Amino acid sequence: MFENRVYNFSAGPSMLPEAVLCRARDEMLNYNGSGMSVMEMSHRSKVYDDIIKSCEAKLRKLLGIPDNYKVLFLQGGASLQFASIPMNLMKSGKADYIVTGQFSGNAAKEARKYGTPNVVADLKEEVFKRIPKQSELSLSPDADYVHICVNNTIYGTHWNYVLDTKDVPLVADMSSCILSEEIDVTKYGVICAGAQKNMAPAGLTVVIVRDDLLGNARPDTPTVMDWKVMAEKESMYNTPSTYPIYVCGLVLDWIESLGGIGELEKINRAKAALLYDFLDESKMFIPHADRDSRSLMNVTFRTGDEELDAKFVKEASSVGLLTLKGHRSVGGMRASIYNAMPVEGVEKLVAFMRDFEAKNK
Repeated sequence: MFENRVYNFSAGPSMLPEAVLCRARDEMLNYNGSGMSVMEMSHRSKVYDDIIKSCEAKLRKLLGIPDNYKVLFLQGGASLQFASIPMNLMKSGKADYIVTGQFSGNAAKEARKYGTPNVVADLKEEVFKRIPKQSELSLSPDADYVHICVNNTIYGTHWNYVLDTKDVPLVADMSSCILSEEIDVTKYGVICAGAQKNMAPAGLTVVIVRDDLLGNARPDTPTVMDWKVMAEKESMYNTPSTYPIYVCGLVLDWIESLGGIGELEKINRAKAALLYDFLDESKMFIPHADRDSRSLMNVTFRTGDEELDAKFVKEASSVGLLTLKGHRSVGGMRASIYNAMPVEGVEKLVAFMRDFEAKNK
């Protein structure tokens, strides 16, 4: 760690790997002999065309994206996709939504503007502590798609199995877990992800969409939200988020240098185990998510005493463990341990928690 660098447990925007930040710093004023920063160059230039095409190729390689899927580099975050999804896919006006947290709930709410979403399950009464089992869900065979949020940032839950939707396309918001574990892209019709947690700075949204799902947009769909148009224009219909795409390419290089997503997943599982193992033995800290629904990326917990929670967050900040306050919807604490969080950061957090518990029995 550089001097004065902290361990930032923010849910997003979040930490970027130091190696990526250093490379971006070194290339800031003169990228690849161009004499200019990536921030300054035209998105239509040959040098930038190489950057965006290289980023797509790296992403395809790491995720194993088949040729019959398009990769789109868009803007507006996953929240804009809450509208883009029904606009592009809701042909009959029917779609299934499974609400396991705030963002899947927001997606269902947005879909009501364009059709009649069927909320198959809503875990709000259980404070979104878990992911429903396949056997609990009665999916509609005639739905245009099924929407889920794979990792619930606020509540610290994760779909630890791939939902079987038969022939109905599965649409997955992977904003807070993409690139953290190996996935089979072919199990999904659409994957969308805001980049500000595991991929790049805020401002970039990645959409991976199967070819046969293109070309069905509603007539009133704004052009920049029509996936078919954006695919045909190779994400260049309008000016893309040039610098975040460049940084995304650097992040993908970093993942490749670690041995790929499989190796990174091993590291992520080891980090999460350090924290969950301590929580399970603690007499003070209470994990929020059910054991079989736990997220590798967002670990939520509390003491049960709001004043003690506030004291914990304040004292943690004083020793360089920042942004541990939980979301207001669930309270307590949240440690977001995305790809860029080193093992040492989690070790320091666990050591602090152990010491805090001993001092505040």
